[in-house]
Amino acid sequence: MAFGRDPYFAGWPDTLQLDYSNPATQKAMCSELLRIASQCDGVRCDMAMLVLPDVFERTWGRRVPLFWPDTTRRVREQVPGFCFMAEVYWDLEWTMQQQGFDYAYDKRLYDRLRDGHARPVRDHFRAGLDFQDKVARFMENHDEPRAAATFAPAMHQAAAVITYLSPGLRFFHQGQFEGRRKRISPHLVRAPIEPVDEAVKRFYDRLLSVMRNTTVRDGDWRLFDCEPAWDGNWTSDGFLGLGWERDTARLLVVVNYASNQGQCYVRLPYADLVRGTMRFTDLISGARYERAGGDLLSTGLYVDLPPWGYHVLEIESA
Repeated sequence: MAFGRDPYFAGWPDTLQLDYSNPATQKAMCSELLRIASQCDGVRCDMAMLVLPDVFERTWGRRVPLFWPDTTRRVREQVPGFCFMAEVYWDLEWTMQQQGFDYAYDKRLYDRLRDGHARPVRDHFRAGLDFQDKVARFMENHDEPRAAATFAPAMHQAAAVITYLSPGLRFFHQGQFEGRRKRISPHLVRAPIEPVDEAVKRFYDRLLSVMRNTTVRDGDWRLFDCEPAWDGNWTSDGFLGLGWERDTARLLVVVNYASNQGQCYVRLPYADLVRGTMRFTDLISGARYERAGGDLLSTGLYVDLPPWGYHVLEIESA
């Protein structure tokens, strides 16, 4: 008998390791998942990569057959639509997706946002949508510190706009909307009373309203290029441009993910912009802007934002 563990740390004293090299164990665990699937819509599998054959052998010195592909298939045969989400690290997200998981934690995006540099975040979004559509994106969970305690207020909002207006599953943690700051062990099953942070709550109310927009829910996503506003202006490197499009509806998200004021031109690849004037309505702040379509097509949309500033712009003909 042993505590569950990964190859890099001592065992977790609240867990017991099951021997996945034993075929009877794998059969029993598959039966357990079938029982669970009869009671709920999905499961989050804790540290799901630990039963991958190479990881298990590296940890315990025992060879194991593959567990996840056959198990996820058997569960879905009996319960179509049952959702599997993997908690996964070590860049094994794609591996878990290929073994039957609907979604895998996107811890890499969280880490890059927490580090506060736009370029690694932008590079992260260059991955194919076959990967991005199947990741779970989050600002906090029961293993991470609270977002309100980790990110300064302006950075918190900028990171949340990026996280939740990108593709994939949007993952929220209990208390996140209220700005709770104390991380609670899931074993405790109780928490101190904390006052609601009204500024955080108002922000998430507005962000959730944007997320209900059919363009975001059902549209196509893309990453936009953000170019220097003039020669020698390096601040464009701090910008991210994200967009959603559904039929004729368009939404543009621009974030200055940097601790300095910044400017850039966002290139908009819409040929019909040459017609007349375009109106940009910020769905978070309510501000409105009008720009000549021809200028937008030739040079892009000029943006000047403070540190951690952002726009969530609905684009329409004026």
